Amino acid sequence: MNILLVGHGKMGRLVGELAGHYDCTVAGVIDPASPLHGGGPDDDRWTGVDVAIDFSIPDMVPANLPALARRGISMVVGTTGWARHEAAMRDVIAGAGVGIVVAPNFSTGVVLFEALAAHAAALFAAQNDFGAFLHEAHHAAKKDAPSGTALLLKGAMEQAGFPRPIDLSSTRAGFIPGTHTIGFDGPAETITLTHAARDRTAFARGALTAARWVQGRRGWFTMRDVLGLPSQAGWAGGKPI
Repeated sequence: MNILLVGHGKMGRLVGELAGHYDCTVAGVIDPASPLHGGGPDDDRWTGVDVAIDFSIPDMVPANLPALARRGISMVVGTTGWARHEAAMRDVIAGAGVGIVVAPNFSTGVVLFEALAAHAAALFAAQNDFGAFLHEAHHAAKKDAPSGTALLLKGAMEQAGFPRPIDLSSTRAGFIPGTHTIGFDGPAETITLTHAARDRTAFARGALTAARWVQGRRGWFTMRDVLGLPSQAGWAGGKPI
């Protein structure tokens, strides 16, 4: 399978390094800041590309995605911070007849952690004495706060039926690996669940798994679809459907 790397920072380079393990060949790079930049999304050299994997910057997603989709290239997008353009991008994908997997975090562990967070929130929803909180910590160079993963977790907890405010906080310091903690606090006890990423390979491997899965599919998908998990609504009431 031929893949195109959109964005060639740390994540893009790691995806390229691991591509061969997933029977993928890197056809080229779109990233004006990279010495390997092969041209814009309309360049004819991308003919024959199956899937583009985007770990770029928020402003580049609405610029590159439509052009690539119109060429019949499916997408895997791990870039966050472009949610205001999502409705328009959904229309683009539907019109182009390609597939896309969008996720703020491609780690298999994080996707399963989201399911656990939703299930826990559904269980605690009826316990009025318990409040909920969510804290995430990352290295000082991470630009967005709260993280896309934190917003995903909070949304999953709310959609699972947790009716009270969920306090959300962020830390940016040093070289902290991505760490997300959800918690429920009552009058005499606290329950916490934490996911910590030890390195970036989990995200790159997840993105490549998603790229292989989305090839030949049409529509807008998440990593829940890739892993065959129930929808967020499927955890309502504390029981998975």
